Amino acid sequence: MTHSPLKVTRHGAVLEVVLDRPKANAIDLATSRLMGEAFTEFRDDDSLRVAIITGAGEKFFCPGWDLKAAADGDAVDGDYGVGGFGGLQELRGLNKPVIAAVNGIACGGGLELALSADLILAADHATFALPEIKSGTVADAASIKLPKRIPYHVAMDLLLTGRWFDAEEAAHWGLVSRIVPAADLMAEAHKLASQLADGPPLVFAAIKEIVREAEDMKFQDAMNRITKSQFATVEKLYRSEDQLEGAKAFAEKRDPVWKGR
Repeated sequence: MTHSPLKVTRHGAVLEVVLDRPKANAIDLATSRLMGEAFTEFRDDDSLRVAIITGAGEKFFCPGWDLKAAADGDAVDGDYGVGGFGGLQELRGLNKPVIAAVNGIACGGGLELALSADLILAADHATFALPEIKSGTVADAASIKLPKRIPYHVAMDLLLTGRWFDAEEAAHWGLVSRIVPAADLMAEAHKLASQLADGPPLVFAAIKEIVREAEDMKFQDAMNRITKSQFATVEKLYRSEDQLEGAKAFAEKRDPVWKGR
C-alpha cells in the first residue's frame, strides 16, 4: 500500500491538512500538487470555513523543498501545481482563514508555507530558519513577504545570515501569533479554528481580500475602492442576508446565525 504524503480530514467546517512525508515532511513536486488540490477544494467548498496546515510527528513541520527529490530529477522550476509551492502561497481568491500549526522545524520553504497562513501557532520547541543563502539560492517568497511582516533589519538579518531562531524570538517579532506547549498544539489549533468557523464567513472574505489587495495601495485609494464597491467580497457582504442578520442580532441581544449569504 502506497503511503500518502498528505492526510486531509474534515472536522465539520474545518479542514485539517497534515503533511506526512517521512523523515522530514519535505515537499516534492507531486506533494505540492496534492496540496494545491486540497487547498483549492477548501477554497471552493462553501461548507468549509477554516483550514489548518501542520506536519506529522513532533520534530518537523516542514523543511521546504525536497533536495533528495531534486537530485532524483525534480526540477526547481517544475510544475508545483495550482497555488504554487505548497499549494498556498500563490493560490488566488483564497478568502478563508488558514491556520499554520508549526509542530517543529520550519525552515526554507517550510517557513514560507507557514507565512502563507493567516495565523501561526508554534509549538514551544519549534525552530525556524531561511538557510537558502548557505546553498547558494534565494528564499524567494520569504524575500517578498518577510520585510512586510517584521522590521526590515530583522528580516534582512534572517535572510542574509540564514541563522536559526526559536519560537520565542519568532513571537517577539510578531512572526507567530502564539506559542503553545507541544502537547496542546493541535487542540489549540482546533479550538481557534472552531471559533473562526462560527464567525461570519462573508466578513472574513472581505477582510482577506482588502488586506491582500491593499498591501501595495495608498490608504485613500484602498478606501475609495471599498466605498465604491470595487471589492467583490465587500459588495457581496453589503448586500447579504448576513449583514442584516448581524444588525438584527445586535439589536435583539442574541448571537447571530451566519449563513454565508
